[in-house]
Amino acid sequence: MERHLRLFCFSQLVLSLLSISSSSLQTESVTRELLESARDAEFFDWLKSVRRRIHEYPELAFQEHRTSQLIRTELDSLGIDYEWPVAETGVVATIGSGTKPWFALRADMDALPIQESVEWEHKSKIDGKMHACGHDAHVTMLLGAAKLLQKTRDKLKGTVKLVFQPAEEGHAGAYHMIKQGALDGVQSIFALHVDPMIPTGTITSKPGPMLAGSGRFAVTVQGKGGHAASPHKTRDPTLALSMTILALQHIVSRETDPLEPRVVSVTYVRGGKAFNVIPEAVEFGGTFRFVDSESYSYLKQRIKEVVEGQAAVHQCSAVVDFGEDKLIPYPPTINHPSMYEHAKRVGESLLGENGVRLMAMTMGAEDFSFYAEKMPAAFFMIGVRNETMKSAKGLHSPHFILDEDALSIGASLHAAVAFTFLDENH
Repeated sequence: MERHLRLFCFSQLVLSLLSISSSSLQTESVTRELLESARDAEFFDWLKSVRRRIHEYPELAFQEHRTSQLIRTELDSLGIDYEWPVAETGVVATIGSGTKPWFALRADMDALPIQESVEWEHKSKIDGKMHACGHDAHVTMLLGAAKLLQKTRDKLKGTVKLVFQPAEEGHAGAYHMIKQGALDGVQSIFALHVDPMIPTGTITSKPGPMLAGSGRFAVTVQGKGGHAASPHKTRDPTLALSMTILALQHIVSRETDPLEPRVVSVTYVRGGKAFNVIPEAVEFGGTFRFVDSESYSYLKQRIKEVVEGQAAVHQCSAVVDFGEDKLIPYPPTINHPSMYEHAKRVGESLLGENGVRLMAMTMGAEDFSFYAEKMPAAFFMIGVRNETMKSAKGLHSPHFILDEDALSIGASLHAAVAFTFLDENH
């Protein structure tokens, strides 16, 4: 009996290993096939055309009307159904049978209020606006994935939702998409973000906390103005402001465990305009970053206490506005372990083990975090750096450029992550 039991256990182990091997081979086959399709010359030319048309006409948060129209036109040409408008300009497309499981892919659409300094044929045609964070590439990659998935729709073992989202830059477009039901019924979600600091052909991410949460604060310090030659007759708000900025730095340097990630940064100051007048009031503000709700609450409390306390010391008053009624704070972006491993494995099949790197957590923020709070999610950075191009600049730079060869990689990776997720979870 014992011998039969051992033989049975061994056979089950062999079958399990064969199943894993078969699944791995199938994943590799699917990903390679998708990448080859995305690198087809005609397909690649189409990707570049889409990206350049979006790049020429950048639109700010909740104003992405032209971009949304371009997306809908391309979806119509592919015969893909969609819902619109969602959260004002958003589009949610559907590919597959409509049956469970439902898997989502997301791209953000909005640009930044930056004047482009890159001189090239497809430079922004809108003064003061630029796709300096690569959202034009994100939309293009997702449309590319739509085209690839539509060709294989009969093989999809479930449904893929394509989420074209407005207003990532500070306006929490993801929050509004969720609020309007765009993700109802979706089991998991995946997204990419371009990174000009890593080479084309590589992706990076990490399980667990990947990006920080972010809040903002604006302060008005009220004093008593007067002639700069008679400061004793005033209540100088500029002095109070100066001491407050210094005191705020102690929240992190003297109140926070050195191993705990927190940031408090003052990013603007507005005061008087005359060299010989002490102003009645001054303003300043900035951002704070955190990785959990406890840190968020603590930083808010201490910022308020420090600002009001320093103002009182200097016989002034202060009002702190965290602006949460206008701009929603972003939670930390946390990758679900199983979704991270799934995307990592697909990435390795597509790019090789050396093409997938482990990244360190950064204190930047992303509204993809709202999706990650709702369901298992994975967020990866995709390299767009090419050493043969002009010197690479970081995101949000007027000199930002990207290697368009990454468009094919992004399109095929999106499609492969979705295809294999449905295949393994139906």
